[in-house]
Amino acid sequence: MKEFALLFRFPNLDHSKMPPEDYKALARKWQDWAGGIAAQGKMSSNGLRLALEGKVLKPGGVVTDGPFVEIREILGSFIVVKADSMEEATTLAHGCPALDTNGSVEIRPIFVA
Repeated sequence: MKEFALLFRFPNLDHSKMPPEDYKALARKWQDWAGGIAAQGKMSSNGLRLALEGKVLKPGGVVTDGPFVEIREILGSFIVVKADSMEEATTLAHGCPALDTNGSVEIRPIFVA
């Protein structure tokens, strides 16, 4: 099984300006989504070097080739998951709460020397 980094990028999301109830609801979505991946035994905690190739998942299920992002996006956080292929890792990224706020998920294989 391979490892893939899911990097969460946001255009202009400032959590400090969210009402507390909205922030709690968003935090719960993240916990539920990541918990679902962990429950499948697909979560990894290793922090390793990323490979050069990748894909980007945008709202509406649009998948593009390459780790190319908009210059104004910020990297919010990332997790490392286990998957048999880039396609499976991309499937795991679907449902990510970043997509609900016009963010994107970059899917990158972990570099293996």
